[in-house]
Amino acid sequence: MIRTLVAGLGTMGRSHALAYHRNPAFDLVGLVNRSTPQLDAELAGYAVMPDFHEALARLKPDLVNISTYSDSHADYACAAMEAGAHVFVEKPLASTVADAQRVVDCARANGRKLVVGYILRHHPSWQRLIAEARALGGPYVFRLNLNQQSNGPTWEVHKTLMQSTSPIVDCGVHYVDVMCQITDAKPVEVRGMGLRLSDEIAPDMYNYGHFQVLFDDGSLGWYEAGWGPMMSDTAFFVKDVVSPNGAVSIRMPENARSDDHDTHTKTSVIRVHRNGQPDEDLSMADEPGHQALCEREQAFVARAIAEDLDLSRHMQDAVQSLAICLAADQSVRSGQPVKL
Repeated sequence: MIRTLVAGLGTMGRSHALAYHRNPAFDLVGLVNRSTPQLDAELAGYAVMPDFHEALARLKPDLVNISTYSDSHADYACAAMEAGAHVFVEKPLASTVADAQRVVDCARANGRKLVVGYILRHHPSWQRLIAEARALGGPYVFRLNLNQQSNGPTWEVHKTLMQSTSPIVDCGVHYVDVMCQITDAKPVEVRGMGLRLSDEIAPDMYNYGHFQVLFDDGSLGWYEAGWGPMMSDTAFFVKDVVSPNGAVSIRMPENARSDDHDTHTKTSVIRVHRNGQPDEDLSMADEPGHQALCEREQAFVARAIAEDLDLSRHMQDAVQSLAICLAADQSVRSGQPVKL
């Protein structure tokens, strides 16, 4: 079994810990969190340690799951790999491109597996959307967003996240990764805009932003993300890929809400529009929910370790999607396009 340590017990960390607990390929040996959180009944028997480095030295895990805030990802990941552990790290991989590359270089130097938490890569509906879009052929227009009308505890989490990262970076890496998987083209320029819509966040932070990314095959992508109680629930979830030969779109039910975590990954129906043909609706009624996706993701981690999978492209893609989103953040702050 793979001795596993989980650091960070927010929404994603708890879900990953449950995935390890339920999968016989893993032996969950410890949890790390600065405070003592309320855990699911299945996790209640595990001790929670407050110090990551102490836990790493004492427990000597084979795998470390890093689900802490993004400004600690690079240092924790490198420390774990230098101690001999493989690493699963939640997205974004790091807070800077240099740190992201440092983590990838560390994985290569130490011969460790590095898997980044791009959960949509393990979702059968998103895999189908990508395949259908690629079959249409480019160049592409990508119209993607994820706005969240967050209140109460969720707004508190978002405000904490915005101490180190903006919404267009934190969420954007998922959807830029989808763009890059579809087009395979090189991103060349990013143009971003953002606005601070709340006095409850830092003066130099914005809780709404959008950006455009241009690719060298002529494709262009638009991504939008906003967090907070003021955000609209109208058209909060747009997932649309257009090509010269048609379009592929995710169509959500009318009662979908942006504050429902499963809504962020569920697709309901994929509509394929091909020029001159009737539209085809692909039902995704039996798709996995959030916890089931986390379990698929960690099953992939176990396979990557057991079968010594080559993760070179996976790591390269993680750095590239982060670079695009950080360029968007730079463009928001500078008011100028950023060449890649």
